[in-house]
Amino acid sequence: MRRSQTMDHFYMLRGALRPLPEGVANPGVLSVDGNEVYTTDQDQRIEHGDDHAADGRGAARAGCAGRAAREGWCGGTPIVHVRHQSKGMAFNQSSAGYEIVKELTPRDGETIIDKGMPNSFAGTDLASRLAAIGRKNLIVGGFMTHMCVSATVRAATDQGFMSTIAADTVATRDLPDATGGDTIAADVINRITLAALSDRFAWIVPSARQIA
Repeated sequence: MRRSQTMDHFYMLRGALRPLPEGVANPGVLSVDGNEVYTTDQDQRIEHGDDHAADGRGAARAGCAGRAAREGWCGGTPIVHVRHQSKGMAFNQSSAGYEIVKELTPRDGETIIDKGMPNSFAGTDLASRLAAIGRKNLIVGGFMTHMCVSATVRAATDQGFMSTIAADTVATRDLPDATGGDTIAADVINRITLAALSDRFAWIVPSARQIA
């Protein structure tokens, strides 16, 4: 799975091509940290497989057209955008990296929530916003799988929400081995994180085409 494909499939969450997994009805889409920094910053860049951020921008932008073509299937599913904000340069409000990537630009009426912690519920009104629109089933996509996606999905369980993740709508980056071993590849971290979430916290499906 190339990183640009991951971005494209994330955009597909606006559509509704096939039924959700059994028992997942009346969903809301939770877009976690679609910050521009993940496509531009050397230290924060997301990777999936052997594709790098610089290689994926053109294809990611092209993915917007595919998303637009699927707008007719949206079916009124509400989308909540969570955007990371901090005093550090990468996520500072004054930096370009803070903004949501063009392909995921919120439309009129879509909610945007700024957060300062990996857990999207911590210090925000996300829970009450979701309650206000009556959505307990969440389709979660975004970045990074091991950090903010994982923290948010785990917290969602504590808050009484049910989460579904398509494996091709989340991504992460390579990480150093904390015990001094070789660098752990992004795709390995991605699969292990999803396996852990699947054990208790989320319904994991291979592709957005199965739920979007």
